[in-house]
Amino acid sequence: MFARKILVVEDKKALASNIRKSLQKLGYSVSEITQSGEEAIKKVAETHPHLVLIDICLAGEIDGVHVADIIQNHFHVPVVYLTECSEYKTLHNKNQLSEPFSYIVKPFIESDLHFAIEMALYKHQSKKILYEEKQRLGAIINSMGCAVIVTYANGCIQMMNPIAELMTGWKQSEALGKDLVEVVNLVDKDVGETIENLATYVMEAGEIFNLPENCTLITKDGKEIAIGDNVAPIRDQKGNITGAVLVFQDITKRKQTEAQLIRNAFYDGLTALPNRVLFLDRLRQTIERSKRRSDYYFAVLFLDLDGFKEINDRFGHGIGDDFLVAIARRLESCLRSGDTVARFGGDEFTVLLEDIKDITDATNVARRIQDSLRSPVNLNGYQLSTTASIGITWNFSNYEEPATLLRDADIAMYRAKRQGKATYAIFS
Repeated sequence: MFARKILVVEDKKALASNIRKSLQKLGYSVSEITQSGEEAIKKVAETHPHLVLIDICLAGEIDGVHVADIIQNHFHVPVVYLTECSEYKTLHNKNQLSEPFSYIVKPFIESDLHFAIEMALYKHQSKKILYEEKQRLGAIINSMGCAVIVTYANGCIQMMNPIAELMTGWKQSEALGKDLVEVVNLVDKDVGETIENLATYVMEAGEIFNLPENCTLITKDGKEIAIGDNVAPIRDQKGNITGAVLVFQDITKRKQTEAQLIRNAFYDGLTALPNRVLFLDRLRQTIERSKRRSDYYFAVLFLDLDGFKEINDRFGHGIGDDFLVAIARRLESCLRSGDTVARFGGDEFTVLLEDIKDITDATNVARRIQDSLRSPVNLNGYQLSTTASIGITWNFSNYEEPATLLRDADIAMYRAKRQGKATYAIFS
C-alpha cells in the first residue's frame, strides 16, 4: 500500500546519490539523506523510516556503530551497515558485524542491496510480529484489555467491546450497522490524511495491516488519541473472508516515552541542558549558515569550572550535582533566547552565541558569566561559589568542522587557566 521509507546516512555525497537512485529504482522511498550521526538520530525521530542504511565508519563525533545502537535500541528501527572491505575485516574481528544480514560490503550491485534490505526488513518484521503476538495473548489473558471492533463483509460494524466503546465514545447500540469510518475516524499524522475504511482494504488484500506509526483516533467528542495495532481479515473454516477485526489500544504513554527517549538522546539528564550531541548539531548548522552569509558571525565559549572537584570531594556528589544544576540555570540567565548553553561533560560547559556583531559580544557574555558565578549558591546551608576559566573562539578563521572550532576554544580555555583562572582568553 505504501512504499517503504529508507533513511540513508552516508557522508560521501556521490555514493549517497547513487544509493538513492538504486533504492528508488528498487521501489523504495528515500525519506532523507544525511551525512552525520547526529542528524541521522533527529531524522529517525522526525520521519519514522522503515529502515536505516548507514556508513559504519562515519566521519564526525559519533561513529556509525554508536548511531546504529541508538536507532535500534531507542527507536526500534532496523539498520543495515555499509562498509568497505578493509573496514569489514577489522570490525568483523571485533564482533561488531557478527549479526547475519546486518551489513553490505562496498562496492555492491543492486541485487545485493535489495537482498540485504529485504532480509533486514524481514528479520525486523518477524521480531515485531513475535512481540505483537505476545502482546495480543497478554491482552486476551487480561480479559481483552484493548479495543476490538468486528465488521461484516461490507465494512459495517457488527460488534465492539467495552474498551472500544470507551475509546471511541460510541455505544455499541449506536454503532451497529454503521460504516467503520463513521465510528472509527482515523488520521495518519505523518501525512495529515484521513485513513479510509481499513476493514474494506484488508478484506480486499486478504492480509493483516498494521496501523500507521502515527495513527490518531478522533473520538466522537473530538478528542485525539494516539493508537496502535492492526486490522485483519476474518476467515471461516473454508478460508472465505467473512469480515474484519480491528484491534487497537491507546499508545499515548508509549508516545510520551518515545518523546522522553528523544529528549534523553539530546539533553543532559542532570541539568536538562542540551548535551554534546545536540550542541554539535547546532554548531554544525551554524557553521553552514555562516558559509552562506559573509556577514554572519558567531562565537563559541568553552567553560571549565574552577575548583569544582574540591566542592565534590568536600560536600559529596549529591551537593555537587545540585551545584551543577544551579550553575546551569545561572548560565542560561546570561544568554539571549536564541543562544545555546550545553553541558559538555563533567564540569565543562559550552556556549554558542549566534549572529553577533564582533568578538566584543562574546567577551561581554564571558564577563557577564563571571559576574554571575561570583554570587554564592546556597545549598543545604552551605554558601558555595566558583569561577570559570573560559576559552573563546569565533568564525574569523572560516571553520569547516565543529571539532576544529571546539579544539581552539579548548586551547584558549587552558590558556585562561594558566593565566590564573577566573578569566577568559581568546584563541588567536
